[in-house]
Amino acid sequence: MARLLAVRYGLTAYHYDYHDARGHDDRRVARRVRLGQSPDAPDPDATWVNTNPQEMAAETLAGFPVRFEWALDDLRGLVSGRPIVAEGWGLRPELVAPIIDSPRRMVVMVPTEGFRERQLRELPRTATVGHGVSDPARAQRNRLGRDRLVADDAARSARRLSIRVIEVDGTQDADAVADIVADHFRPYLPPLEDRGH
Repeated sequence: MARLLAVRYGLTAYHYDYHDARGHDDRRVARRVRLGQSPDAPDPDATWVNTNPQEMAAETLAGFPVRFEWALDDLRGLVSGRPIVAEGWGLRPELVAPIIDSPRRMVVMVPTEGFRERQLRELPRTATVGHGVSDPARAQRNRLGRDRLVADDAARSARRLSIRVIEVDGTQDADAVADIVADHFRPYLPPLEDRGH
């Protein structure tokens, strides 16, 4: 959605997952060292197999505030003459709400269970957790369970903060969902004729 809105309205898109996976690794390593942990990435089995969805979700949620500060550093350093649209699962409602002037500045998008199942069937990258795990099926179940818990938590947090939740069920294509998101953000978007393209 962020990419589609950026193209339509001449915005700058900030993709949390991209920056978190690539630009923040040095900070992740430094934080592990500061906490007395190994600088090496955690063992894949410890992360994905020898755990359960509840533990994984709790660890993920506990890590979001630290990672959010890294994203804010990125955004502060992002020089753009255009409005910025930021997206990603680490931009949590309870973290974003205190720094925006209106709950209309944010939406939370969560997949329905049917859409999750469709993604698993149709998107090869969703079918596996990754390489190096001893039990890929269990790792996948754990990941999916964690993702459900984290998404449910985001939706609850958003509703508590009067932030709109959009459930994506796969019945509409990306452009149609982008129309819904654009309509929500209409007061903050430049007119299409002023995009500068």
